[in-house]
Amino acid sequence: MFELIRNGIIGYDSHIAIFILGIVACVVVPYLLGSLNFAVIISKSRYKDDVRTHGSGNAGATNMLRTHGKSAALLTLLGDLLKAVVSVLLALFLMPGDGFAYIAGLCCMLGHAFPIYYGFKGGKGVVVAAGTMLVLNPLVFLTCIGVWAFVIIFTKYVSLAAIIAAVLFPLLNFFWFVKDYICYASGEFVQYAFPLRTIFSVIMGVLIIWLHRENIVRLVKGTENKLGGKKKTENIRNKLK
Repeated sequence: MFELIRNGIIGYDSHIAIFILGIVACVVVPYLLGSLNFAVIISKSRYKDDVRTHGSGNAGATNMLRTHGKSAALLTLLGDLLKAVVSVLLALFLMPGDGFAYIAGLCCMLGHAFPIYYGFKGGKGVVVAAGTMLVLNPLVFLTCIGVWAFVIIFTKYVSLAAIIAAVLFPLLNFFWFVKDYICYASGEFVQYAFPLRTIFSVIMGVLIIWLHRENIVRLVKGTENKLGGKKKTENIRNKLK
């Protein structure tokens, strides 16, 4: 596995045209996969409705939970997680190092947030970022998920948990890289992996925070809805039967 991540099938010594095609694949394919927004797909196919017309207007698992219930939210979460995993694995298979896999993860997030198939109105990319972390750094993933769950348990604010995890992700990723650099990595792999991994993990975290800008305003004002609180998005399942 390490050799695959280190070299890919397209190495740094490949012909420039092939290398550029590999980069394009790491950008275009993940974006198109990310644009497959499962909240929209499931709500339209299963409930003959668009989840973006309800609640927060967000095409994500949380709004699906509030609007269509647990099973719909779970299917949405799994679908969005899977498209991130596939995108990252594709980049790892094609390109050397894991830097290009972070590019793929970011492009999948951009597709999720601005889906070309659904009028560029999608979700906030938290699950896609989680899928990227799961593949590229499982320990960072577990740490962020733990913090995310802790914040939700004690505050009931899903948005606050996502924002804190988004801040934590690039910080943990950076310190984990430093550990790898000191203990294991060397040479060309580090030279290319470090700037890409660092830059794109920061961009992913900033993107999540920016997509939660309205939630931040509501958190400051004290008007943000809590998970399972009194202010719930109407459940439309009975109306659609």
